[in-house]
This record gives sequence, C-alpha cells and structure tokens, in this order.
Amino acid sequence: MLRPDPTQRARLEELIEALRIRKIEAEDRGWLGELEGIEISLEAAQEKISQMVRQVSLGMPVVPSL
Repeated sequence: MLRPDPTQRARLEELIEALRIRKIEAEDRGWLGELEGIEISLEAAQEKISQMVRQVSLGMPVVPSL
C-alpha cells in the first residue's frame, strides 16, 4: 500500500475544505448524486490525512561497524 506524501498535507487540507463547501452547496440544492460523490471524496481525503498522522519516523538506520 502506498503511503501519502507528507509534503502534500497542506494541499489535502485545502481540498478537504473545498469539498466541505461543495457538500454544503449540494445539500442546499438537493443534488443527491453530487452529494454522494463529494462524501466519498471527502472520506478518502480525510483518510489520507489520518495515514499521514499515523506515520512514525524511525530515523536513519545505524549500520554497525565491523
């Protein structure tokens, strides 16, 4: 499984905010099909952010000298 690139976090946060705004508009206008697609995209983007938070840096490996 590919992990999201941590340098893309700011872009993902912008995307999530834009999706939240579109979701409100879709709800207001009764666009049920659009709303379903937005919710799926929003959940996927939020999951990628969660994966980034869960990543743990293990640092550089130490190679023992012989």
